[in-house]
Amino acid sequence: MEPPRRPTMFDFHGVPMTTYFTDNWDNVQNFKARPDDIVIATYPKAGTTWVSYILDLLYFGQRCPERQSSIPLHERVPFLEISLPSRPAGKDLADQLPTTPRLIKTHLPVQFIPKSFWEQNCRIVYVARNAKDSAVSYFHFGRMNNAQPDPGDWSTFLQSFMEGKVVFGSWYDHVNGWWGKKQTYSKLHYMFYEDLIEDSGREMDQLCSFLGLSPSAEEKERVLTGVKFDNMKQNKMTNFSTVQIMNQKVSLFMRKGKVGDWKTHFTVAQDEQFNEDYKGKMKNPTLQFRSEVSCASERVPTCD
Repeated sequence: MEPPRRPTMFDFHGVPMTTYFTDNWDNVQNFKARPDDIVIATYPKAGTTWVSYILDLLYFGQRCPERQSSIPLHERVPFLEISLPSRPAGKDLADQLPTTPRLIKTHLPVQFIPKSFWEQNCRIVYVARNAKDSAVSYFHFGRMNNAQPDPGDWSTFLQSFMEGKVVFGSWYDHVNGWWGKKQTYSKLHYMFYEDLIEDSGREMDQLCSFLGLSPSAEEKERVLTGVKFDNMKQNKMTNFSTVQIMNQKVSLFMRKGKVGDWKTHFTVAQDEQFNEDYKGKMKNPTLQFRSEVSCASERVPTCD
């Protein structure tokens, strides 16, 4: 099958988008949520696959073990708004999920989330990642994913990222918008990629508390082992090797999965410019990010 043509971006209600995320817009907006649905919401490349797999293993690792080896994760946790030619729309895959709860992922800014998720009081897990590593990871993702616009070279993409001229819009608007929602919506658990890197066990405990889950120590260990970066990288059900639109010869989907890779990409001048721009856009003192962490254990289950 021919890969889809690289799309062009256009302004969609104030947010840069492509037709792969807007062609099915009315159906997505009219999605009928159920009260037990769980949404994994992120800006692109913030640990979406990682947290999706953690949730999938917590809920279905023991209940439906055959799914783990036969159904790719992106079908077990469908991407709500995606609509690619000759492929099932994410909304349709979500409608057809046989599991309870249904796990559904999205990159939509908070203002674009279908209203039925709020009406049904659904639980939402939002994962945020520091801006510098987000930019680097999104750049490499654009290089290898034919469903993304061509990112150009690194300096060009970094400028676009800073200006919010990338698919799903401004990182600043996204993380701040969802942080604001957290203050008024009690069923929203806001996580940080860097915290997951630093101590995945602690973060999984907090996630289980939010979800009302009480896994045994053995079960938690099994999940933590399953979601180690190297294990996910080798797992054909989680490494997106079955997705033809992604050219993993250009860049692996599971690339490095760490905090601080931005240091290998940013020049001193780029770092200074980015820091100055960041100060002007991140005005909320209650939302703080870290671009460096020290890992709490050898067993860091990282995922890009």
